[in-house]
Amino acid sequence: MAIQAGKSITLCPQLVSVPLTGLKRMLFVSQHGPFSAYLKRFHLSDSDFCSCGRIGTALHYATECIYTVSWRMRKPAPNFEQEWLKRIANNLVSRHKIRSIVKFISENRDLFLPP
Repeated sequence: MAIQAGKSITLCPQLVSVPLTGLKRMLFVSQHGPFSAYLKRFHLSDSDFCSCGRIGTALHYATECIYTVSWRMRKPAPNFEQEWLKRIANNLVSRHKIRSIVKFISENRDLFLPP
């Protein structure tokens, strides 16, 4: 609250909203989020493995995990991974798949716990 010429004025900070869909895409591309490898890195999980037995990176969930086969994407060659991430971030269908994958993992965490 600020006082100006005998009047009290309440200052409200402006809120900046980030659309949730953009946030999920950003989490995926930056490898942050509900992915086992990310959680292990910050000691939020005991293991970086997905329950299917492979290391749970964002790329793993999008391209080879048996639990996200409904949203499967084609796996890029290792030397084109960065270019692949740029392309899927700009492709409408790929963005929809990313949102679905992140939502599915978030809603079904028990399914993705390591064996």
